[in-house]
Amino acid sequence: MSSRRPLVLVLLLVLVLDQPAFASNEPVVPLWPAPAGEVIPEKVRVTEKGEHVVSSVHQPSITVFLPPAGTATGAAMIVCPGGGHRELWVDHEGYAVAQWLAAHGIASFVLKYRLAREEGSTYRVDVEALADAQRALRMVRSRATEWGVDPARVGIMGFSAGGELAALASARGTDGPAEAADPLDRLSSRVAFQALVYPGNSKSIQPAKDSPPAFLVCGYDDRPDISSGLAEAYLRFKAAGVPAELHIYTGIGHGFGLRPTALPVGEWPDRLRAWLNERGFLTAK
Repeated sequence: MSSRRPLVLVLLLVLVLDQPAFASNEPVVPLWPAPAGEVIPEKVRVTEKGEHVVSSVHQPSITVFLPPAGTATGAAMIVCPGGGHRELWVDHEGYAVAQWLAAHGIASFVLKYRLAREEGSTYRVDVEALADAQRALRMVRSRATEWGVDPARVGIMGFSAGGELAALASARGTDGPAEAADPLDRLSSRVAFQALVYPGNSKSIQPAKDSPPAFLVCGYDDRPDISSGLAEAYLRFKAAGVPAELHIYTGIGHGFGLRPTALPVGEWPDRLRAWLNERGFLTAK
């Protein structure tokens, strides 16, 4: 019997290592008070490649990824996975990204937001989903001391539909009213910096002179409304006087996210980190 144990252990190890990242041990923080009545559970499907896709989000939340002790820069990022506002691809556009950022000193929070285009949904992108993103920004600021975050250095990142939401949150951030009944609503939902990765609805990105600095990424072979649209959005940032950096990777289409992949597209997180550092967001002020 003992002679078979090493083989069994090796097989188990291979099975574990072959699975994509899926957050199971990181803390999940609900964004809103629990609703009265029956709780509708989220749905999770697993693709043929083993990736987890979430839908039926009725209790929005953030999953918390903090840097190892002694490595935090004080910067924080809300991460919005994409999925056409019908579902959330939480592995390569969520947890893998947050793990990478946390490993490089940036506290990260994967947002599960309400889905406006899921079958039967009554939610709206610019109402409920936007409220979830704004609530996430406020939630992080409310626990800044606990999570080692500088409230002035909280940014947002989004992929595809999540990029549309991130751009919307960046454009509509406000200082919370002091008279708000909910203490969280008194906090700012302003964005310090935004990272838009092949964002949907690029034409709606209309920067103003006070828009947060932007890091923009897409593939040359993506849909024209994204590849050409993001290039046009970059020119609008420049015209508005807003610092922006654009990367378009040749031979790359939609949905690359963060997976083990051939260079150079796999280096985009390093480019993001260098940009954040150059802009001063990784250094305490």
